[in-house]
Amino acid sequence: MISSLKTVIRKEQFEPGIIGLVINPFYIARKALLESIKELGDNISGKTLDVGCGTKPYEKYFKSSEYIGLEIETTVHREVSKADFFYDGTKFPFNNNEFDSIVTNQVFEHVFNPDSFLNEINRVLKKNGILLLTVPFVWDEHEQPYDFARYSSFGIKSVLEKNGFEIIAHRKTVTNFGVIIQLINGYIYKMTVRNSLIRQIVTVLVMFPLSILGIILSKILPSNKDLYLDNIILAKKVNDL
Repeated sequence: MISSLKTVIRKEQFEPGIIGLVINPFYIARKALLESIKELGDNISGKTLDVGCGTKPYEKYFKSSEYIGLEIETTVHREVSKADFFYDGTKFPFNNNEFDSIVTNQVFEHVFNPDSFLNEINRVLKKNGILLLTVPFVWDEHEQPYDFARYSSFGIKSVLEKNGFEIIAHRKTVTNFGVIIQLINGYIYKMTVRNSLIRQIVTVLVMFPLSILGIILSKILPSNKDLYLDNIILAKKVNDL
């Protein structure tokens, strides 16, 4: 029973539904991210590389015939990720033009040298291959000290185009009052005692009602497309580097 409960909790972290609304302090952000990935996921097909794959939470939303996960070589990643390959953080262990599509989800902000990283993505992706990249615009520092950047819509488009990609689609997630509520919930989460039981109680009693409030106010108050949580980019490789 405990094992089943843990499975449900893990699923609700990345694919939040009604249960996630109650137990996930990052419901607003994760729900919006999930919806964007589901919307654009049909564009990811063939042999796919997931860079920074973690537990591959979104694999089922793509039409890949082969799905390969890649992570940086660390003890933690060896223990908890579902990666098929590990690398040194510099050069991907794959041949040129090997993949039809590439996914990298909430990873780019942790990349110290974005041009080198995109050069590798360009190298292993076939001509006209598809890249689905998500990256935060408004979010607190996390996974310190490996949190290096935030990208505006103009910034992320520019760096991708400079590295041989053409933007096909761009989405901004949570362009409404939900941004404010999600940041408040994030603050409460970080300020709560680091005890899983206490955090869960605070989530249910405090953050769950705030999430409900955020959803309601987001329907009432006007949107602001200049203030949002994440950039979701679908791009095509048009040039080799």
